[in-house]
Amino acid sequence: MVRGRVFGGSLWAVELATEPDQANVGRDRLGWAGLDWRIEQAAQSNLRQPRISCSLLSFPLYASLDLTSGFDKVINEALKNFLVKKYGIQWDGREAHRAVGKTPSEAAAAIVAGYELPCTSEDLLKELSPLLSDQWSNISPLPGANRLINHLRRHGTPMALASNSPKSFIEQKISNHLGWKESFSAIVSCDEVGAAKPSPDIFLETAKQLNVEPSSCLVIEDSIPGATAGKAAGMSVVAVPSLPKQSHLYTMADEVINSLFDFRPELWGLPPFDDWIEETLPVDTWHIGGPVIKGYGRGSKVLGIPTANLSTEGFADRVSEYPSGVYFGWAGLSKRGIYKMVMSIGWNPYFDNSEKTIEPWLLHDFEEDFYGEELRLVVVGYIRPEANFPSLESLIAKIHDDRRVAERALELPIYSKCRDDPYLTSLLQNGSG
Repeated sequence: MVRGRVFGGSLWAVELATEPDQANVGRDRLGWAGLDWRIEQAAQSNLRQPRISCSLLSFPLYASLDLTSGFDKVINEALKNFLVKKYGIQWDGREAHRAVGKTPSEAAAAIVAGYELPCTSEDLLKELSPLLSDQWSNISPLPGANRLINHLRRHGTPMALASNSPKSFIEQKISNHLGWKESFSAIVSCDEVGAAKPSPDIFLETAKQLNVEPSSCLVIEDSIPGATAGKAAGMSVVAVPSLPKQSHLYTMADEVINSLFDFRPELWGLPPFDDWIEETLPVDTWHIGGPVIKGYGRGSKVLGIPTANLSTEGFADRVSEYPSGVYFGWAGLSKRGIYKMVMSIGWNPYFDNSEKTIEPWLLHDFEEDFYGEELRLVVVGYIRPEANFPSLESLIAKIHDDRRVAERALELPIYSKCRDDPYLTSLLQNGSG
């Protein structure tokens, strides 16, 4: 059951740093570092549970259902404005981890207590509700959510949505997403059962409405209360932690993955995705860019790859929306041309980053630096999640392996056509003028 919480002569790499992402405080800090997860997953494929007959979505189809990346756009903004105007208090997200997976009342209570607000949780909810009601239907789904729902629906896998949110909240959140409501055979909210998660009541009620045994259900869940509830209901659980550096807390889950891009249905007896191409997953293209600025120089000194920073001013929200991992695409330099690139998004644990960064590597030998030059990126595909490495040598080897995958994939028509993206070609036209 998938319970949807509807939540030069040298090589040049460019590092783009963002402001600290409070909303993503909990996702594992993985950078270019990582073990080959596909080999590990394949080795485990014969060790999974019996065939699953239905999927319960309990993960963050919307990044904003809990205090996660999408939340940063809606609830984060509402809380920031409300707390400053009402109490002169700056919202810094420090209580986010206490609210993930909770009911609205429980989340409000955590915020009231954490910030020592002179009001009750009921008062806070009452004042915030009007600020949020017009925004729920505008929330974007997490990368990979549409893909998963469409895949399971296409293969006739029964799906249900089980959430600690009230039914009215859920309906508002899914209303603007074509086909979502029709995809779920059941939608169960916290106001339909005796107790919210971590009680198993929501999941048991959902299985009842689907007329299936709990043991035949797979829960995809982002929160610890939700994962705990799924196991208590006798279901299999795949956890997709909504906060960074929290994977080790999900010991109750049968599997923990970095993002929805990394879910492998075949490990659970469900139909496999058929959209992976040459070890890559096509994604909706997205753009980011700015002037290249001087950085820490660690890429050149430590990795043997010159690095620089790319300012994220105006792009921080976009970077925070995407799961950490290794992506690839095309890069344009205003005075030089268009090049293949591969990049990581994340916290790079090897270097102990305190900020989420994006580090694109332009796959070309440059004879000189290009600080100050306009750089634009068109991201077209995903390679793998971030992962920890046991040594610097294994990290460097994996970076070069990612390069080989990206270079080969970018020759495929589905990716090569994006070299002519107007976001890049217009840069060259302006740069030569």
